[in-house]
Amino acid sequence: MRSLIDYPDAPGIKEDGKSFSENALKKARFYSGLFKTLTIADDSGLEVDALRGRPGIYSARYAGEGATDRKNRQRLLAQMKGVPASKRGAQFVCSLAVVSAEGKETVVEGMCRGQIGLKEVGKRGFGYDPLFFISRFGKTMAQLALAEKDRISHRGKALRQLRKVIKDFTS
Repeated sequence: MRSLIDYPDAPGIKEDGKSFSENALKKARFYSGLFKTLTIADDSGLEVDALRGRPGIYSARYAGEGATDRKNRQRLLAQMKGVPASKRGAQFVCSLAVVSAEGKETVVEGMCRGQIGLKEVGKRGFGYDPLFFISRFGKTMAQLALAEKDRISHRGKALRQLRKVIKDFTS
């Protein structure tokens, strides 16, 4: 198995889809065609109810192109200022697309519901993890142990879905 890290000269691709699924599928199609091999690509991010789904597909660049995770979190907190706890619902979404060299393709998706906290808490994880509070654990994603996070996260759920369909691509 290889990743794009193994291909430093591989061209990038513009993620201009309207959804996580569209972006994941666009990347998987492009790199599968380029490398002539079975390819898996993802797109993921955070959707906040009070912000009508934003930052959504712009999660990585919410505070602008090249923004750091910290800047993105700061912008989110600023936009959520004054929003009551009952309206701070959010979800992480991960879409995984798999495309074969022959053009067979599918997309799976995983989601994890939570709330946007009032401040950053925790040191683990990345992105919006220190703001994403999971009430049933009483912790943010950035406070969860890795095994715990993998079990409930959007990526973990998407990967378990992918495991069910990948057999159709390898048999």
